[in-house]
Amino acid sequence: MSMPSKPSAGVSINHLVLNVRDLAASHRFYTEVVGFEQCGEMTHTLTMRFYRGGPDSHHDLALAQLDDPAAAGPPKEWSLMGVNPGINHIALAYPDRDSWLHQLQHLKHMDVDVAVRGNHGMTHSAYVVDPDGYGLELLYNLPAEVWEGDIDAALNYFEYIEPGSDDALADDTDYQRFGPDSTPRPVEGRAVVSRVPR
Repeated sequence: MSMPSKPSAGVSINHLVLNVRDLAASHRFYTEVVGFEQCGEMTHTLTMRFYRGGPDSHHDLALAQLDDPAAAGPPKEWSLMGVNPGINHIALAYPDRDSWLHQLQHLKHMDVDVAVRGNHGMTHSAYVVDPDGYGLELLYNLPAEVWEGDIDAALNYFEYIEPGSDDALADDTDYQRFGPDSTPRPVEGRAVVSRVPR
């Protein structure tokens, strides 16, 4: 009798390909606003460009031009509380807190609206929308000792920060910690959604 089959361990997301209405507009957004660099371009079959966040990757993202952009209609309004199947949002990580804070200032300089700003239990995040209506979570990862004691509780925690406020461009390193003995701490003037940690 054969053993039941199971998938291989260690799988990870290698790259993402997005269909876009206007390749030039999306190229500007992902290079000038988000910070990817173009590293290649398909020269046959499809109109597609390839991008990476740094030199250690062949590519992290590809943008594919739609054959008939008009047939796609206008982008739908993005919401974190999705109502249709498909991509809810794409999370893009900056290497550290300083680079993420710099990115928040860059968004402001580029007049890019932050749709949602908040602190999760394992990341601090700002959500923006690309030219095709894809939601992007721009984040930095908190130290593992903050969330590793109860990953589920950290995933369920969210401290909402008003996107247009001064607090939205700042960052508090008095991180909520998660583990068997932790309890969510109140944050004055901010809504906190959290499950009580186990």
